[in-house]
Amino acid sequence: MAMFFVVDRFLKYLAINNLLPHLALGNFFALAFIPNSFIAFSLPLSGTPLLVLVAIIMLTLISYIFYLIIKKKSETLEVVLLTTILFGAISNYMDRINYGFVIDYLDLKYFTVFNFADAMICLGAAGVILKNFKRHKQDV
Repeated sequence: MAMFFVVDRFLKYLAINNLLPHLALGNFFALAFIPNSFIAFSLPLSGTPLLVLVAIIMLTLISYIFYLIIKKKSETLEVVLLTTILFGAISNYMDRINYGFVIDYLDLKYFTVFNFADAMICLGAAGVILKNFKRHKQDV
């Protein structure tokens, strides 16, 4: 997860400085700098309310991760998945603080533009959901 955080920050640096390599796979995918002022899938929430909301969510997540580690109530997988979400959120939050928007650079034509931090958040969340669904299914 730390590796993806570093790669994300590096690609964001390249994007904001117009140094991204010109990479395109037909009309399907391209590397392109696109500022995103809104939240996931460009839902219209931005500015101070978004910064406060994300800060509260990140602090809650940090507290929960520490709780799981200290109380040893969790398997390592759950802590890794939650930490993956946290690293993605921190990277995007850094963009919002520094630039007022998130730096997106992975352009899936006709669908969305995102970055590795977004992927970390989505994959971590999907992993937590699947893990809890599996746990719930075993309890039934």
